[in-house]
Amino acid sequence: MTERIRVTDPEKLALLYERFRDVCLVEKEVWKEIFMPREVTGGPVRTNVQDRYDVEIDDAQVEDALDANIPRGAPALGAAIQEYRDHIAFFRKI
Repeated sequence: MTERIRVTDPEKLALLYERFRDVCLVEKEVWKEIFMPREVTGGPVRTNVQDRYDVEIDDAQVEDALDANIPRGAPALGAAIQEYRDHIAFFRKI
């Protein structure tokens, strides 16, 4: 079983909300898993290694609202994500 850690850092969450929006716009549906470049604090960086994050939305109506905003574009989807951010959680897989 894969261990997961809930992301609570505000700066990381801002990046994850943005990545979530971008992935939803490209794939045209609300996604449950997203990838981000791995954070490296020093040394060589492997660009092909990414961290995986589970996306959990705790309310089906919120998921429907996000899905409905995808065709409206990035500004509308971004606003919906910000409005419902308390219902969207990210968990980094270890």
